[in-house]
Amino acid sequence: MKRTKIIDVLQSTQYGKEVCVKGWVRTHRSSKSVDFIALNDGSTIKNVQIVVDPTKFDDELLKQITTGACISAEGLLVESQGAGQSSEVQATRLEVYGLCDNEYPMQKKGQSFEVMRKNAHMRLRTNTFGAVMRIRHNMAMAIHTYFHEHGFFYFHTPLITASDCEGAGNMFQVTTKNLYDLKKDENGKIIYDDDFFGEQTSLTVSGQLEGELGATALGAIYTFGPTFRAENSNTPRHLAEFWMVEPEVAFIDQEELMDLEEDFIKYCVRWALDNCKDDLAFLNQMIDKTLIARLEGVLKDSFVRLPYTEGINILQEAIKNGKKFEFPCNWGDDLASEHERYLVEEHFRKPVIMTDYPSAIKSFYMKQNKELEEVRGSKKELEVNTPADDSNISKVMTSNSLSEAVTPSNSPLQPSIGYRGSIAPGPTMQGTDVLFPQIGEIIGGSVREESYEKLMSEVTRRQMDQTHLWWYLDTRRWGTCPHAGFGLGFERLILFVTGMQNIRDVIPFPRTPKSAQF
Repeated sequence: MKRTKIIDVLQSTQYGKEVCVKGWVRTHRSSKSVDFIALNDGSTIKNVQIVVDPTKFDDELLKQITTGACISAEGLLVESQGAGQSSEVQATRLEVYGLCDNEYPMQKKGQSFEVMRKNAHMRLRTNTFGAVMRIRHNMAMAIHTYFHEHGFFYFHTPLITASDCEGAGNMFQVTTKNLYDLKKDENGKIIYDDDFFGEQTSLTVSGQLEGELGATALGAIYTFGPTFRAENSNTPRHLAEFWMVEPEVAFIDQEELMDLEEDFIKYCVRWALDNCKDDLAFLNQMIDKTLIARLEGVLKDSFVRLPYTEGINILQEAIKNGKKFEFPCNWGDDLASEHERYLVEEHFRKPVIMTDYPSAIKSFYMKQNKELEEVRGSKKELEVNTPADDSNISKVMTSNSLSEAVTPSNSPLQPSIGYRGSIAPGPTMQGTDVLFPQIGEIIGGSVREESYEKLMSEVTRRQMDQTHLWWYLDTRRWGTCPHAGFGLGFERLILFVTGMQNIRDVIPFPRTPKSAQF
């Protein structure tokens, strides 16, 4: 008999029909008069109940049907008499495919996440990880559907590259060289002439730079694939192998980029609520009782659009009022996760798009905001005050008015105008990072500098090695255009949508330091 998936059996009302279901046993309860087998095949979080008359089956066969065993069950689909289920199967034939003894690590009793990580090859059969993986699939489908519906082209950037995307992270080297007999020059540097590619290559940390090539030819592209960082980090937010979504679009500005970021992430959340109801209900009950409410909250309001300078002001005001942070948050500091989460979880209580970061903490390819002097003629004349000490560098204007600015008298930095006219004490870049509750930064985006001269000036100022940048700079030499894009850490999206607390629990096979056993 042809197999029917359990998700379809549970939705069927064709009572009296013969069906065949196959899967793994969750529980087996026995009595003299009747046995109940809870069977799951991964198609849904829900189990189908197999009702067995023990007098009609061999006793030794029934003893083999233990938690974790794989079986086939044929029988009549009937309306269930029990609570919480609409249909069940009255068994007429049972077959055991795979035995499972009492040493099976995923027994019905509750397992800690640490235990399940140690048995990562088996944890996918649990309710929790089955739910997470189904949601992960749905988020991948949402991403592809969104970009397809919006006219983006799926663009495949290389996994092996000589580019480090300007220091986006430590990289895993790719080589065919004999590591026990490395040829080196007189300066002790490895000679790669005889290597497969003839030069040092690595696994990619980001497809952004190559994605920009696609955007400046096709108009709008997105990448979606694995990326790698060789960082010795064991935090709940980092993996050595993870997936990134990186759209890149020609002819859009900062505000349009923020519109894209917000619309995209809301689309993904809405998809989860519409297509993963059973799995979300389970995770809401077992993992995070605020999960569904938090997801629905993302859809209710527009995201806050907050210039970095104003954000620093809010954080410093919180410190004055007694808030304790582990890391400092002065103007020019790269915000830590605790700062980002304070803004979205305690201050605004909604997602935030932070804009206009100090140039010194952002990448060379980001477009710099106009310096104050460039716009002085079209705005209200500014009175620039000289503070008594550098501690006042973080004083911020929180409105759209350009009525005041603060900059140290000895600072070489020129004040700049960011999004909505906020004034910063130094130059800023058109970054657009999306901050989410429970996560912190979930999207990192920016407008890219399209001017060849300005980009080269920044490359020179930072004393960057141009050896592997020539092809990237060519996009600005010939037919340059305004463009922008962002990167979304896929696993961080899954963390938010599932309520899970550790990034190792939202990917089938986590890669972390000292852990790559399969």
